[in-house]
Amino acid sequence: MTGQAPTRCWWCGDDELYQSYHDEEWGVPVHDDRLLFEFLCLEGAQAGLSWITILRKRDNYRRAFDNFDAHRIARYDDDKIAALLQDPGIVRNRLKVNGFVKNARAYLALLEQGTTLDHYLWDFVDGEPLQNGWQQMSQVPANTEISDAMSKDLKQRGFTFVGSTICYAFMQAAGLVNDHTVDCFRHQQLKRV
Repeated sequence: MTGQAPTRCWWCGDDELYQSYHDEEWGVPVHDDRLLFEFLCLEGAQAGLSWITILRKRDNYRRAFDNFDAHRIARYDDDKIAALLQDPGIVRNRLKVNGFVKNARAYLALLEQGTTLDHYLWDFVDGEPLQNGWQQMSQVPANTEISDAMSKDLKQRGFTFVGSTICYAFMQAAGLVNDHTVDCFRHQQLKRV
């Protein structure tokens, strides 16, 4: 007989992929520029869809978009974009595909200014994950003043699909904020990170 399953945030339900993502990735502080760029792009790809849809396609996105190598993506031309729009492994939305290219170019411009995506994004939370203590998921906001500021600044820098709600979802995923509910086994673990 196996032990009792740990208490998790309700949103991952009983889907094994979702549970694995919740247990191993969601809310873990990310400081790798490539992975931050990937999360930012994928959160934008999610717009209007469920995260599980994108999560199930993540390996396809990594394949199709050169493992989120911004230098390569920034050079995508019309032929490459047309080929991507034929790829059934990703969400074939022209605005979102073009958004990845636009974001890659904006990210490279950020690097040219002498900073990293890691430093730039973590500055919004003074370099430390924000620790929340939500009792239930209904308390978790869709956006905050910080995600509003992040969204505004990213847009001014040329990024797209970075509305405040997308930015807050990004902050949750990349560990800039700990939004696991207090009854979730990951809440305390990530509070100590």
